[in-house]
Amino acid sequence: MTDLPESLFANPVWSALHTRHRHFAHTIGDACRYPADVAPFAAVASPSADALLQLHSLLAPGESVWIIGESYPQASELTFEKTLLCLQMVLPADIAPPAPTIEILPLSSDHAPEMVALTDLAFPGFFRAKTCEMGSYFGIRSNGQLIAMGGERLTLDGYPEISGICTHPDHRGKGYAENLIWHLARSHRREGLVSWLHVSATNQRAIDLYRRMGFTEVRKVTLHLVSRKDWRYRLGNGDV
Repeated sequence: MTDLPESLFANPVWSALHTRHRHFAHTIGDACRYPADVAPFAAVASPSADALLQLHSLLAPGESVWIIGESYPQASELTFEKTLLCLQMVLPADIAPPAPTIEILPLSSDHAPEMVALTDLAFPGFFRAKTCEMGSYFGIRSNGQLIAMGGERLTLDGYPEISGICTHPDHRGKGYAENLIWHLARSHRREGLVSWLHVSATNQRAIDLYRRMGFTEVRKVTLHLVSRKDWRYRLGNGDV
């Protein structure tokens, strides 16, 4: 079996921004974030009122980001809008990725508009203009059109996250997502890395695919969408 260490994966955004992705990090005290055009993720070292105040300083008025954690104290300067329960899954070391069955092409920042347009069909707002700079991305084309893609997002030492797996609705059911995941996993194995991913706990179709491929669930994590209150709407002694 392969594990995802609690010390790294209970707060993976914090871990990534302090290791492999430190060049992206915008940091104030115990709060850090990715640039808005890279990813909508931020993190705090611990769920304290002081750390949330520092996070507030990193956000533009009205801006929203996702943070991972079980619970957070109320913060007058932030609004907690909703939560998203996700599974962390890992590909065990004894699972051998099969050979490719379709041509898979590398993608770069030159293809960012296509990548954003495709991912917006499935999970709008998560993939940004510079998300592709977080790792390696690959795609499948049909008649020149990008119809499926996937790549790497959060990257910790030895643990690149598989993410951005997306297939155009007109081309689903042809095994494209599975081929892209195996392509990434083969690359990780060659480099001695462990493949893992996040998936919404309600996305049963994706969970079933990952389980068929051999991925196993390690833990559940909760994402909180928080936004900085826009001072333009502050009236008297209250906020609206």
